[in-house]
Amino acid sequence: MTCYLKLLGAVTAAGLVALSALPAKALTAQECSAKYQAAKSAGTLDGQKWNDFRKAHCGAAAPTAPEAAETSAPKTANPSAASAGNAVFPSPVSSKYASEPAGKARRHTCLDQYRANKTSNSNGGLKWIMKGGGYYSECSKRLKGV
Repeated sequence: MTCYLKLLGAVTAAGLVALSALPAKALTAQECSAKYQAAKSAGTLDGQKWNDFRKAHCGAAAPTAPEAAETSAPKTANPSAASAGNAVFPSPVSSKYASEPAGKARRHTCLDQYRANKTSNSNGGLKWIMKGGGYYSECSKRLKGV
């Protein structure tokens, strides 16, 4: 049992050393609690209470230069927009929906084309609605001319 505790203490201490080498950023309460419990079981708290430990080891720090560059990096394009190149879209709004409001006419025109594409497998891998923009989103943009 004591061998197990020594091994556990050594692994915990190694983990703490590894954590201290990471760039400083705020930890979640759960991560901070785990870190506190590890330090407590390893006996490295030096008399610190929870609030003192939390303020010293889990607080938010200013991001370093590489982290700041990562946060300001532009986001990549939607994956759906890239795969929309293979899909077939209607060019004008269908004349059979001329009596409907513009939004409904676009939706019905897109739905008709989507169903036609579905039989010929021409939707370019897009679903009707999907995260990041599906067939409806792309079709509606094109019919609006945006």
